[in-house]
Amino acid sequence: MSVALPAMVTLRRAVPADFPEVRRITQEAYQRAGHFAADHPYMSVLEDVEHRAEHAEVWVAEAAGQVAAAVTLTFAGQPYTEIAQDGELEFRMLAVDPAHQGSGVGRAVVRAIIEHARQLHGVEAISITSATFMERAHGLYASLGFRRAPERDWRVPGEDVLLWVFRLEL
Repeated sequence: MSVALPAMVTLRRAVPADFPEVRRITQEAYQRAGHFAADHPYMSVLEDVEHRAEHAEVWVAEAAGQVAAAVTLTFAGQPYTEIAQDGELEFRMLAVDPAHQGSGVGRAVVRAIIEHARQLHGVEAISITSATFMERAHGLYASLGFRRAPERDWRVPGEDVLLWVFRLEL
């Protein structure tokens, strides 16, 4: 399935040929934003696109025929799920190629996820976890109708990192 997005951006399931570009985009987006250093343990999780694709749904957004963003979708009880409860679609690891940041690609991807979720039987909400320091992402989620669910916030085990949960009722 592919979903047409504004500005000639298309969201589709990633195929193995996309994995190197997904890895590059994710590394660059997270590191350039200052979220994680290259040697941070979470970077190895982000970089293992093959494992993600085996245990969740990895999607890419294409703009002008090139992969411009990537995101992972998962559901309650699946290996990559952190917070999704029954009836929720969770998206994670949203990364926009730094060359496309500020162009609306991230917003288009989240809108497409919302539309996709509305078509899924039994999905009543979308959830996302975001670190407290990811302020640009918070603004994007709020502008698209996501609301904080502070009762579901959690801390990364072994680290002093608070993660906020945002939820959108469909």
